[in-house]
Amino acid sequence: MINRLPWWMGGILLSGLLLLTFSVYGADRPLGASTYVPYMAGLIFDLDPEKYSYLKSIKFAGAWEGVLLIGAFVGGFITSVFITKSFRFSIIPTGWKKYKNNSVLSRLIWSFISGFMMIIGARLAGGCTSGHFMSGMSQLAISSMIFGTVVMLALVVTGRLFYNAKETES
Repeated sequence: MINRLPWWMGGILLSGLLLLTFSVYGADRPLGASTYVPYMAGLIFDLDPEKYSYLKSIKFAGAWEGVLLIGAFVGGFITSVFITKSFRFSIIPTGWKKYKNNSVLSRLIWSFISGFMMIIGARLAGGCTSGHFMSGMSQLAISSMIFGTVVMLALVVTGRLFYNAKETES
């Protein structure tokens, strides 16, 4: 069994990360990840930044976000395989099987729909989910507070609908 850090230590470490990210020694801008998608699209499809003003505004921002995303993926994988030894590949999580169904297609469709709705909401609020929750809330940005409140309320409502579905049948 691994000794886990207390919850407050995670807060301190996240504060340090955000301070570094905002500093001139870090990215000198808020932490987020969604800018990487248009940045990569611009590189892959050789889009002219002069024609697409958004690409011009993210010329330097998108590059480090790719490193952040790759680092999060690799770090999560290494942690789950070697440290917590909890890695398992599953298209249908246990909770989905228990409360919904065993259909891979159903799981993929609902995952896509819910992810799409969340990212549309985040972009309408002027950011991305990680940017709103980590950088925006740490700065007490109104758009991030609204986004976070709506997401939390939606999680509660969805959780009640999702997890109570079969419990009433038992």
